[in-house]
Amino acid sequence: MNEAQTTDVIVIGGGLAGGLAALALARAGFSVALVDAQDPAAMRAAAFDGRTTALAYGCARVFRRLGLWPAIAPEAEPILDILVTDGRARSRLSDGSSSPFHLHFDSRELEAGEPLGWIVENRVLRDALYDAVAAEPAVALFAPAAVASAEFGPGAARATLEDGRALAAPLVVAADGKNSALRRQAGLRVNRWSYPQTGIVVTVAHERPHKGVAQEFFLPSGPFAILPMTQNRSSLVWTERGDAAPAYLVLDDAAFLKEIENRFGDYLGRLRLAGPRWSYPLSFHLSQRFIAPRLALIGDAARAIHPIAGQGYNLGVKDVAALVETLCDAASLGLDIGHGATLARYERWRRFDSTMLALGTDVLNRLFSNDLAPLRLARAAGMSAVGRVGALRRFFMRQAGADLGELPALMQPGP
Repeated sequence: MNEAQTTDVIVIGGGLAGGLAALALARAGFSVALVDAQDPAAMRAAAFDGRTTALAYGCARVFRRLGLWPAIAPEAEPILDILVTDGRARSRLSDGSSSPFHLHFDSRELEAGEPLGWIVENRVLRDALYDAVAAEPAVALFAPAAVASAEFGPGAARATLEDGRALAAPLVVAADGKNSALRRQAGLRVNRWSYPQTGIVVTVAHERPHKGVAQEFFLPSGPFAILPMTQNRSSLVWTERGDAAPAYLVLDDAAFLKEIENRFGDYLGRLRLAGPRWSYPLSFHLSQRFIAPRLALIGDAARAIHPIAGQGYNLGVKDVAALVETLCDAASLGLDIGHGATLARYERWRRFDSTMLALGTDVLNRLFSNDLAPLRLARAAGMSAVGRVGALRRFFMRQAGADLGELPALMQPGP
């Protein structure tokens, strides 16, 4: 057996969640081995793909505290307002008309004095993380590299790479995605189901400024979101029935753009496609446990939810912040950071929040992707109540902003 390189933590998966975890742990004083199957140079050389992340204002604090925000801010578009409309896709900003059922969330109502969030291209987040990880002496990067096997013993975990190199640490962090091999090896059961929907993602450029307004139309086939980007662009997240989506995806650009305009309206003037189309089947999964002996799940390895609320990556950021604080507190007391008692605190902290938000987005999607009259009335009553009561509006804004509950230190307000 090869002699293993020993660190405090092994992070498997170097995507947006795993890269952030490795950096945050290193900045907190832990030595980290980061293993990723992708070649960083190839990922950075990839052409613009238009995919974006909605980063909640509470989660942006993590990037600020880690010193990443200066590299991100120039290409992050603040969300100043969110307009939610139930019914036909017509903006109430164009000619004053709209569905009678709509909500307006205004960032000026928040005491935090921050936007509701930011829309950031994934490549911008990825490049900022790659640069910071590469410059961090406490992170040993193994990429491209694949894990051939992992063993979880009573005192340490060991990961053997396909090239024969071995790594050892008291704790392994699984950031290897929704089909996590580590989660499967640990025997952690998952609640999962598929939605009869497909997500279509594309970037458009438009004639008029969006003024930092994000819009979401709840249509019978699913939500249609328009998210503000820099340079007079918007990211569209179009949820369509699974049986109908293939026909839209094979349309030529002119016909595809026409379908977008039918849903988008004309409030931003003429549109043009500014990136490739992406599509993916929508599904839900939630691991019944977030921990196993010497193992902690973060990001999509722990759960994946419907994109209706734009909270997927924010859940992963909260995982990272909570895990870092949990491990720091344990280490300060001289405790084993991979012990079950240590990891149980992380699981208590993160699984309840994850479950509530995951199930909430599931119910929201089922409620709004249905045109039955009783459900339309229920939606109207709910939207009317939230629209009239300022405290309710602020609650939902803070919830979406990842600014409620027991916040880890990395997510606390302040400098």
